[in-house]
Amino acid sequence: MTTTTNGTAATEVELAIGGMTCASCAARIEKKLNRMDGVTATVNYATEKAKVSFADDVSVQDLIATVEATGYTAHEPAPPRDESEGGAKAAEADDELRPLRQRLITAVALALPVIAMAMVPAWQFEYWQWLSLTLAAPVVTYAAWPFHKAAFTNARHGAATMDTLISVGTSAAFLWSLWALFFGTAGTPGMTHPFELTIARSDGAGNIYLEAAAGVTAFILAGRYFEARSKRKAGAALKALLELGAKDVTVLRGDGREQTIPTAELQVGDRFLVRPGEKIATDGTVVEGTSAVDASMLTGESVPVEVAAGDSVTGATINAGGRLVVEATRVGADTQLARMAKLVEDAQNGKAAAQRLADRISAVFVPVVIALALGTLGFWLGNGSGLTAAFTAAVAVLIIACPCALGLATPTALMVGTGRGAQLGILIKGPEVLESTRKVDTIVLDKTGTVTTGRMTLLAVHTAENTDEPEVLRLAGALEHSSEHPIARAVADGALRKLGALPTPEDFANVPGLGVQGIVDGHAVLVGRERLLAEWAMDLPEGLRRAKAEAETAGRTAIAVAWDGEARAVLEVADAVKDTSAEAITRLRALGLTPILLTGDNKAVAEAVAREVGIDASDVIAEVLPQDKVDVVKRLQDEGRSVAMVGDGVNDAAALAQADLGLAMGTGTDAAIEAGDLTLVRGDLRAAADAIRLARKTLGTIRSNLFWAFAYNVAALPLAAAGLLNPMIAGAAMAFSSVFVVGNSLRLRSFRATG
Repeated sequence: MTTTTNGTAATEVELAIGGMTCASCAARIEKKLNRMDGVTATVNYATEKAKVSFADDVSVQDLIATVEATGYTAHEPAPPRDESEGGAKAAEADDELRPLRQRLITAVALALPVIAMAMVPAWQFEYWQWLSLTLAAPVVTYAAWPFHKAAFTNARHGAATMDTLISVGTSAAFLWSLWALFFGTAGTPGMTHPFELTIARSDGAGNIYLEAAAGVTAFILAGRYFEARSKRKAGAALKALLELGAKDVTVLRGDGREQTIPTAELQVGDRFLVRPGEKIATDGTVVEGTSAVDASMLTGESVPVEVAAGDSVTGATINAGGRLVVEATRVGADTQLARMAKLVEDAQNGKAAAQRLADRISAVFVPVVIALALGTLGFWLGNGSGLTAAFTAAVAVLIIACPCALGLATPTALMVGTGRGAQLGILIKGPEVLESTRKVDTIVLDKTGTVTTGRMTLLAVHTAENTDEPEVLRLAGALEHSSEHPIARAVADGALRKLGALPTPEDFANVPGLGVQGIVDGHAVLVGRERLLAEWAMDLPEGLRRAKAEAETAGRTAIAVAWDGEARAVLEVADAVKDTSAEAITRLRALGLTPILLTGDNKAVAEAVAREVGIDASDVIAEVLPQDKVDVVKRLQDEGRSVAMVGDGVNDAAALAQADLGLAMGTGTDAAIEAGDLTLVRGDLRAAADAIRLARKTLGTIRSNLFWAFAYNVAALPLAAAGLLNPMIAGAAMAFSSVFVVGNSLRLRSFRATG
């Protein structure tokens, strides 16, 4: 992908990074990449990906070489594979966890008896410490090997990470124990031979720390394993989204022949068959058939949508009714499903401001902890507390420190929050958006297509005496069916819905600016403004005149119907308010937002719509030209308001970009969706309230994750340095902190839309 920044062309690539074990690893890689000329990179520990923008004089191989020189692996992600390989992908993912699971099982099985013997004096039979050594040795060597290997690799590159702390801490505990068993007498009065060691420490565990070395390894492996599993769950929504599409499609060839091909081979303009129960292969337009389409997996809307010839359909939705023939309009990366997945993935790879601070802390955290451990050792030795107490406190400091929780705080919450949003038809563009949702206090709603349906609808039929409604609809609908005017289409569609087939008019004529006229079933029919009837010397009776006036007062369009020289009815036509708009306004107010209705329509129409949905007349801004919408947003911002904007049209794009938070209706134009910060896939204004609730909840989860990650280290490190924390307990607490952060993020999976 090529982008332009400050007039300079740049290429973007995403690299899969291997070998990262904590947030400081990600910070190191990011720092190395950003030191390259013309390169801007962000590395995400949770998703294990780097998003890199680089100039023409840099190649992807240069980027990979830099990552590898830092001690990690990098490669471009493989393209998505066929869904039929889903089982293989699941098995592959399980294979990635298998070595970790095997080491964990080994560590737990061997460490438990070591811990039990150290902690329970009654189990300390003669020479029990030699059994502890026998059991602990495989734990500290085989089970902990990934930590030692990573620490060695990092040391070669002059770096230290969380693995360094774990490796140094467990190795120190193990080597100290070996020295105490074979050569030492510290804390063991009267010891004369290594094989005649007698444990005499006041806490009953002796001068050996085998239980700490084995227990810390087991606890940290458990934390890594459950963290890895949780991270997979956190990204499950995006994986599910990517796998939604149909894999095969039945294409109709020119001779009427049906041919089944992979969906990837579809071309724009191809016509394909969708049978009941099948997924629609790609975005397109229905050219034949009628059906109900279940779009719940994309929009979160459970009610199927009726479609017929001329209607647009979206790939990956399910044909729940009849047979459809669809013409492909978008394929591959241009489809709505692919664009949704791209938006979600971009959001998950982003970083909030708070996370950037956490990354900077993680980058210097490990060297600081090592220095603190050495300082603790020196302090206790200098204090005359003895080598045992000094060593215990230093090892506890090494083990307790955990930048992993800091590194996981934002990305895991983003992964779950954005994934859950995608399942509900809410797309969050990035972590910066979350901050905006917290601050907004005013929400500007474009009327047409947002609060209203965006299309003219026949709302009411007022008839004169001795005239029945079906006859009015039959004659007026038949005549209007021959016109393409939006009002005519509303009348014709209303008649078709109620009556079905309509007669064909004769001598049809359009009267510019006034209406239409023609012959229907032998009747001379007029449909249009009152002036059209006046030209034929016809007047509206008092009852119809009153109905027309009331309709216009309510902001609706009223047209007259006459035939055979007599006015027969008045039809009310308007851009109908969506059924859910009033409820949406109530929910937006409950979130502390002031709704403002913005429209180019006249004030009477705008105020009528505002009354219907519950917006105050003082919060209606009408008769605004499309190019002036951005000025309205600026004016509100100048008043000190933080403004959200909801729109769906091309003329809304600038205002969406200007607003502090732009919400684009997914039923609208590409320009509006591109300009928005949040995209609402379903055309339901209630989704705006859900989107803001979800974004705020995701932000709250990130903040709570960061708080607990910081608070954990702030509280635990002084305790460890003060000698009040057993190294084994420190290891368990460190592992728990990462699992807690991921588990807290996973609670976002339970978020429910209120619509």
